Amino acid sequence: MTEAITVSTTLPASPEAVYRAWLDAREHSLFRGAKATVERRVGGKFTAWDGYIQGRTLEVEPDRRIVQSWRTTEFPEGSGDSRLEVLLEAVGAGTRVTLVHTNIPDGQGKEYEQGWLDY
Repeated sequence: MTEAITVSTTLPASPEAVYRAWLDAREHSLFRGAKATVERRVGGKFTAWDGYIQGRTLEVEPDRRIVQSWRTTEFPEGSGDSRLEVLLEAVGAGTRVTLVHTNIPDGQGKEYEQGWLDY
């Protein structure tokens, strides 16, 4: 079994700025507060939280949508990657960021949902 979560928030930045930061190692590290690496292309690998999270960028629609495979060091051995869809929507002077996170290993959804809300 797998789990799915959706979280959303509004940030005081443009969709272009959020998109750029998500796919830039330096900016991603700054807004997360931990080291990230990013190969800024479809098929490129990424890590976040000092290697705790890793995956690949699967699809992009510049300034609108990013889809990534996603897993942490806590995924059970043999489990597949989860799927993270990052949706960016301009609202006023900011951006509504909606994260649709699916295929999360059973029993881990609430932990990752809280992590998205906290960070």
